[in-house]
Amino acid sequence: MSDDTIATLPDPSGFSPDPLTEIIRDGARKLIAQAIEAELATLLTAFADDKLEDGRARLVRHGHLPEREILTGVGPVAVTVPRVRDRGAGDNNVTFTPSILPRYLRKAKSVEELLPWLYLKGVSTGDFTEALEALLGPNAKGLSAKTVTRLKADWWTDYEAWQKRDLGARRFLYIWADGVYFKPRMAEEKQCVLVIVGADEYGRKELLAMTDGFRESTQSWREVLLDLKRRGLKQDPKLAIGDGALGFWTALREVFATTREQRCWLHKTMNVLNALPKSVQAKAKAHLHDIWQAETKAKANTAFDFFVETYGVKWDKAVAKLVKDRDALLTFYDFPAEQWKHIRTSNPIESTFATVRHRTKRTKGCLSRKTGLAMAFKLMMSAQKKWRKLDGQNRLPEIIEGVEFRDGLRQLQTAA
Repeated sequence: MSDDTIATLPDPSGFSPDPLTEIIRDGARKLIAQAIEAELATLLTAFADDKLEDGRARLVRHGHLPEREILTGVGPVAVTVPRVRDRGAGDNNVTFTPSILPRYLRKAKSVEELLPWLYLKGVSTGDFTEALEALLGPNAKGLSAKTVTRLKADWWTDYEAWQKRDLGARRFLYIWADGVYFKPRMAEEKQCVLVIVGADEYGRKELLAMTDGFRESTQSWREVLLDLKRRGLKQDPKLAIGDGALGFWTALREVFATTREQRCWLHKTMNVLNALPKSVQAKAKAHLHDIWQAETKAKANTAFDFFVETYGVKWDKAVAKLVKDRDALLTFYDFPAEQWKHIRTSNPIESTFATVRHRTKRTKGCLSRKTGLAMAFKLMMSAQKKWRKLDGQNRLPEIIEGVEFRDGLRQLQTAA
């Protein structure tokens, strides 16, 4: 019988073996072995001059520990760790534990991070085993609903430690603020998660604050802002970006009095369109875009007046929602044009929390306060790794120095 007539039977486990994955896994095993040997060689070299009275080396190789499997993103990888023998007498005998392979490690960090993502993406804990076997192969052991329960406790511990971190060594020029609501609601009365993201003097975005509050009240936002100041945010941010929730802006003026205000165009557009009939929403949206996409503040004001005149007669309530924040909607023109796309909206917060809402919609009943906050925190920490830096980072020192910008361009300073 020729080779091409032999049929390959499917794996009874349901997991299809992939030759490429096997090659990668074998390569990973060899690389781990090389790294361990290199670390052991460094240790032996450090003690090479330590000799016993009879001239023999004090520290020598002494076989290997039993082989064990580490679950990685490409499935289980078999590893063997060499042992050393310290012939010297005393209580402080030298042992060898590779830094990349701690003694009790059974799962790579990437696999640990996979669990919360599966949970947050809507995979129920009862389906974890099946999902992980499909991703990592039939030998994906030790990953179960109990593991998620333990991780939730770890998330809360991490969240509490993060809330207390010192901000004194940092300077944040921009802050974005938003209040996020979940469905189903959290069990306690505090139904809103208050979030603040900041951009520092190097253009790096970072989650600064996240806690629950009473429906975006002034008192709740005041507590958040005062806590930032207590933890070291002594200098007022140059600009705050958020929607029209009065609670935040009132609290901002009390805590960071010199911070300028920029209303979020995403929220404002949705608010205005919701007050218009569907038949005109598409056209009105295009006219709103003409305002915030204008090259200069003068052109933006012209487009603003056109919108008021066009829609104000029939839909005065919709226009009123726009007019009341006119100045605050156009503040971004006084900042570098390279950063306009970052500071016209608080969308980074809203888009990140879309995944949290997806998870909570699949959750029956109410979320506990700890579960809701821990889930939101874990997601924000994961998303933060992918946040883009601000464009125009070379402009940030100029903003700190108080250089004037008009229509996004630096203004030349005239000699006195």
